[in-house]
Amino acid sequence: MNSQESPVFYKNPGIAAVLSFFYMGLGQIYNGQITKGIAFIVAYTVSWILMIVLIGFITTPILFIYGMYDAYKSAEKINQDIAQRFSGGPTGVH
Repeated sequence: MNSQESPVFYKNPGIAAVLSFFYMGLGQIYNGQITKGIAFIVAYTVSWILMIVLIGFITTPILFIYGMYDAYKSAEKINQDIAQRFSGGPTGVH
């Protein structure tokens, strides 16, 4: 790494999932996926509002669980990409 590159930090998938548990979209924001995190926050808010017409009782838990799963898997993917970049190439099948 030369002096002009900023340091790269691995993301903790567990922290990403827990942040999304406490507030939908925070795990994505922690992962550096700001737009995706804001989209999750908006979608989750709309889903809560939709509880007035009952469909929210279906969409809210699904979105809640998917948000945590996505934050966890995205952190793993980011870590894999960082490892590949600093190992000199892709791992696995060429």
